[in-house]
Amino acid sequence: MKKIRKGDKVLVLAGRDKGKQGTVLRVLDDSRVLVENVNMIKRHTKPNPNKGVTGGIIDREAPIHVSNVALFNPATGKGERVGMRVMQDGSKVRFFKKSGEVADVK
Repeated sequence: MKKIRKGDKVLVLAGRDKGKQGTVLRVLDDSRVLVENVNMIKRHTKPNPNKGVTGGIIDREAPIHVSNVALFNPATGKGERVGMRVMQDGSKVRFFKKSGEVADVK
């Protein structure tokens, strides 16, 4: 089970976008995540009429390493480290290490 998942609200800890918040769009295999409106790059694309893609300069997100983001805790308003805990019923949940509260409340 991953500590950062798709749909999580995260806070960027390092890099040029330090302090920004965003939602995880994708989790890649090599310990990288795509975060909405974070680490934006300009991509020069050729037009492809078969796919219906127009050419030009497109702004899009680039992957950022998972160690540079922290799960956002709405109770404290900060990004916090996350650990794994096995509950009494045998299910695994994520919890915030600083406060000890469960992050996977559904």
